[in-house]
Amino acid sequence: MAEVDQSRTIGNKEKNRYKIILLILSCVVLIFLLAVSISVGAADIHLSTVWNAVLQFDSNIQAHQIIQEIRLPRSIGACLIGACLAVSGAILQALTRNPLADSSIMGVTSGAALALIIVLVFFPALSMGEQSLASFVGAGFGVLIVFGIGAFSKGSVSPAKLALAGVAVSSLFQAITTAIALHFDMAKNMGFWYAGGLNKVNWSGVHILFIVCMAGIAAAILISKALTILSLGEDVSKGLGQNTLIIKAIGFVITLFLTGAAVSVAGPIGFIGLVVPHITRFLIGPDYRWVIPFSAIFGAILLVLSDTAARMVNAPFETPAGVITAIVGVPFFLYLARGERRRA
Repeated sequence: MAEVDQSRTIGNKEKNRYKIILLILSCVVLIFLLAVSISVGAADIHLSTVWNAVLQFDSNIQAHQIIQEIRLPRSIGACLIGACLAVSGAILQALTRNPLADSSIMGVTSGAALALIIVLVFFPALSMGEQSLASFVGAGFGVLIVFGIGAFSKGSVSPAKLALAGVAVSSLFQAITTAIALHFDMAKNMGFWYAGGLNKVNWSGVHILFIVCMAGIAAAILISKALTILSLGEDVSKGLGQNTLIIKAIGFVITLFLTGAAVSVAGPIGFIGLVVPHITRFLIGPDYRWVIPFSAIFGAILLVLSDTAARMVNAPFETPAGVITAIVGVPFFLYLARGERRRA
């Protein structure tokens, strides 16, 4: 018996060592991709210039100004937005035990986008922080509608029903958002934003993102153990003495803030919250004490990589990063939906 316990201890240490090494390597990859992202654009800038612009900024050098005022906030913003969306997707999948759950599919993103377009049209003088608050409210409204439809449908609330309700509600909100933009002659300004473009990200948005992202991820880590148990099933969670209602409420609030902040700054970028948690669990297992930080890093890597690729696809013109994430995410969603259908 002692030998079995000792072998388990050794196995756990090896697994933790693997996770720590993978976490460090992922951080190194993210830093490298950030440097590449800053250097790539309409005018390519050497990596050494990027390094000098960050550590030894000279306002008289044009390349340094481009890096500090345009590319650096954009790349850091992409990093934070990817982390926000990936963590919110991981939380949603744990709370609903739905592998298809994602802020872009469950009505969260489209609700935030609808609230934001209403604010931009009717209350254009509001600050970035107030716009973010409106996005949080819209995201919450989207979630309530989706779960309301699922709750009032016949039979049990299955993952497939929630996914279908989410797609329907998202399509409705997107249609309303587009109609408002066309009616008030904002379609041209909103087109790139609605496709998930990062070209308008500035330091003001980055500051809001940083505060919300760090607070949201910290809160998610605090409830990560409870999320792991909840992902095993509500009966198991209650049997272990957890208050599932409180955990779900906290989880949804974290999701709304993370998604609302991301949408208010860069628009509705889809499928990061769907793809990244699955890749994370495949690599490091179902323990959310590891899933949350790994999802944040992998989400940041995916969006930084997507934004860099979007600038290179049709250079010197830009393609919205949301188009790249959709190209990756749609086949992945169809694959998961097919697996859910077989299990059903």
